[in-house]
Amino acid sequence: MTLRMNKKHWTTLVFVALFVALGAGLPQAAAEDQDAETKALDSTATQWSFQFAYQTMDYHDDVLDNGHTRPAGLDNYVQMRIVAPFQFSSFTLLPRLTLRHYENAKGESGIGNTELFGLIIPKAWDWGSGRFGIGPLVTFPGNDKVAKDEWGYGLATAVVNGKGKWFYGLLFTQSWQAIDPQTLPTGKTDTNPLGIAPFLNYRLGNGWYIGNGDMVAQYDWDSSSFYLPIGVRVGKVLVKEQGSWNIYGECQTALIYDSWPGSAVESSIRFNVTYTMPMGN
Repeated sequence: MTLRMNKKHWTTLVFVALFVALGAGLPQAAAEDQDAETKALDSTATQWSFQFAYQTMDYHDDVLDNGHTRPAGLDNYVQMRIVAPFQFSSFTLLPRLTLRHYENAKGESGIGNTELFGLIIPKAWDWGSGRFGIGPLVTFPGNDKVAKDEWGYGLATAVVNGKGKWFYGLLFTQSWQAIDPQTLPTGKTDTNPLGIAPFLNYRLGNGWYIGNGDMVAQYDWDSSSFYLPIGVRVGKVLVKEQGSWNIYGECQTALIYDSWPGSAVESSIRFNVTYTMPMGN
């Protein structure tokens, strides 16, 4: 596999380098520790996490600028995600494995592109109420009926923070297809869309909270187009002696999608159960 660097690759790497520089300037002392309820909302906390989710989707069928009807996406999926923490003297490693089983409109189903993301959080970048990290991202081939039958590689970076009843953060992902770019159609590159995932949660009390959900915006380098979903999540955290349960429902639609060449969600509904457990339990 040969890594071919073009202008877009360099732009992305410079972008990531700026985030590393930002992380170096973050507070080094832990001003305050997260409580158990906030940790249940925080996918970067040093704890075990086991997630199960089901999501169903409907799509816009408007006409694109090229005269073709916008392509539909997959009907639904079941997701399992596991986060396994490893704590070292100078940093924490949080490998996150995401496995999805999809179904398309024809009733065909199969395993999608499995994602493995290893978030590296130096101790100096963890200030107690939040943290900053960066790490490698790998995607494994999936069933060609519902996913890409190819490997992918890239980077991801995240920054989160909590203050009072608010918990918020930002996740960036950038990956490339592990294929020969010369085999791609004209006008296409091996650079996948940039993923931008802001999240904001507000704690209502008694474990209840409201947030913007799994809102992953995308920028497509090939077409210079932008896709922005918008959603709302309502959930409840149940803090137990050995761990915490995070149960939520979420609905979402596409807010900006006119120039986007791919599918655009008209409506989606998601149900999620996550169990988090501190290290040592």
